[in-house]
Amino acid sequence: MSISDDGTVPSAQTADVEPEIADLPGNAADAPGRPSSPEFRLIFERECSFVWNTLRRLGIPDRDADDAAQDVFVVVHRHLHEFDPTRPLRPWLFGICYRVAVAHRRRARTTRERLDEVRDVPDSSRGADVQLEQAQERDLVRRALDTLDLDRRALIVMHEYEGYPVPQIAETLGVPLNTAYSRLRLAREQFVAAVRRLQAATPPQKLKALAKGGAR
Repeated sequence: MSISDDGTVPSAQTADVEPEIADLPGNAADAPGRPSSPEFRLIFERECSFVWNTLRRLGIPDRDADDAAQDVFVVVHRHLHEFDPTRPLRPWLFGICYRVAVAHRRRARTTRERLDEVRDVPDSSRGADVQLEQAQERDLVRRALDTLDLDRRALIVMHEYEGYPVPQIAETLGVPLNTAYSRLRLAREQFVAAVRRLQAATPPQKLKALAKGGAR
């Protein structure tokens, strides 16, 4: 993924995402002109890792994460002039990531593409046993997350990974507050049940093999 000299990101498949962006919380009622390239470039440089990691946590495969992140930043560039700068940026970005992930899953279903591939880069500063244990834990968490619908998965990611309060999550995802609380409770229950089921069904030897080969 790259940014051009004029501060833009090459066009990507965002047609099925664009109609929903106008309703994102954080859009200003009275939008000024389109932002300058340096402003967008700064956001791109600061938030690229956040966007990429968010997409991965929402189930975008590693092989597609760069393209999906490009989709996100195409939308950001087109709609940044609508964003209210008095509000926090990352929840707005998360909302775009969520909608891009929804669109990606729609496309993936039509091509019968699997959404469970991920490779981790080993941390050479840690011992082999620690790396193996951490890889096993990451694999277990990701496979448990894969059992959740995207709306519930987004709640887990925003609340447990990013630490957002439920009212802000509800606003970002555009759902009623009571619905957000209910979905989060059900998502936690489903996630915990999935972890226990996977732990019981996966022999330690299989976990070790998965960890050595990269969590899948």
